[in-house]
Amino acid sequence: MSMPDEHTVRAEVRAWLAEHWHPEQDLVEWRGILADSGWGMPHWPRAWYGRGLPVAMSAVVDEEFDAIEAVGVARIGIRLLAGATLLEHGSEAHKRRFLRPILTGEDTWCQLFSEPGSGSDLAGATTRAERDGDDWRINGQKVWTTSAHHAEWGLLLARTDWDAPKHQGLSCFVIDMRQPGVEVQPLKQMNGYASFNQVFFTDAVVPAENRLGEIGDGWKIAMTTLAHERRGADALRRWGQAPARAGRIYDQLRAEIASVLEPYKWYPQRAGRVDLALPRARETGRIADPAVRQELARLLMLSSAAEWLARRARAAHELGRPQGPEGSLGKLAGSEVARQAARVHTLVSDAEALLAGRDGPHDGTIAEILLSVPATSIAGGTDEIQRNIIAERVLDLPREPRLDGGPFRDVPRNPERGR
Repeated sequence: MSMPDEHTVRAEVRAWLAEHWHPEQDLVEWRGILADSGWGMPHWPRAWYGRGLPVAMSAVVDEEFDAIEAVGVARIGIRLLAGATLLEHGSEAHKRRFLRPILTGEDTWCQLFSEPGSGSDLAGATTRAERDGDDWRINGQKVWTTSAHHAEWGLLLARTDWDAPKHQGLSCFVIDMRQPGVEVQPLKQMNGYASFNQVFFTDAVVPAENRLGEIGDGWKIAMTTLAHERRGADALRRWGQAPARAGRIYDQLRAEIASVLEPYKWYPQRAGRVDLALPRARETGRIADPAVRQELARLLMLSSAAEWLARRARAAHELGRPQGPEGSLGKLAGSEVARQAARVHTLVSDAEALLAGRDGPHDGTIAEILLSVPATSIAGGTDEIQRNIIAERVLDLPREPRLDGGPFRDVPRNPERGR
């Protein structure tokens, strides 16, 4: 069966929107209609709230939604990362239970990967999952978990086998974040926000049917989630944008954004706010300084190169190519841009760059940039991790020597986090 062309898809979605879209609808009800129609995620399989179209057609569908300012499915947070992971590794029961509430926005998710004792070594996770009859008992701690404070569900990576090598002893679970035995504590950042949380598990229960994949598949499943995260690292450009129009659905969307987007409101600052660099240089007169101009030119060139890299990744995704190392290339490029942006903002604003709040330039935004940029080199895998991936998978260099083979219980690690 041949795939429909762009003209056909555009005509079909336009006709469907003309029949079904109205701004006075309830947001969740509308998203339910949208999910059931398949137009919310048109590249997903027909059996699971999609239309089985090539990924490239999603852009065509988005254009038709944007043309009339129609609201799409819920995208804020890690919802769609969870959705992509469930599509690839979940059972039919998982997909039936979790996918639709992800798209309607009824369920909020978080990603329970990082731990205080293993840092960037994700495979060194020591949170334990032990079989207890028909359930799993979870004990341990996670950290840097965005949105854990209001999530209904979490994607959890935990160790199920201490005698297997560390990458092979992990399993992945869907865990109820509202149950007894799950304690969430916000972490205050140096830029004043509290986007992240530490999560403590004390005999928290996960039913056996909430395990994703087979026992020991945790590393493979986590790599699926992270590959989607890195490839979609530029997706924030569309977040938090609600049309300034009247209508019940727009009012509800703005309320959702104010609540769910709160942990992410500083993310443009952590990316360096390249858009402010040239106007600020002109505003202060530092554009006349040849040294400043040189650094500014370097920033704009790096930013353009990173944007082309992001477009390349999006094009590969639209062509249906599997997740590859281009996500790591883009992630590392973003870190370089953010650091150079912080350098330029410092050169341009001098000591004023340190002033926070209304006393600082752009109501303290420049100071917030300087405090937030270091996060770009850490979140989603550190720069060092990305360089290892690029070296081994792109440049085909020899793998880094490892000293952590054999049973995980024998691998030296932080003593407080040992079993």
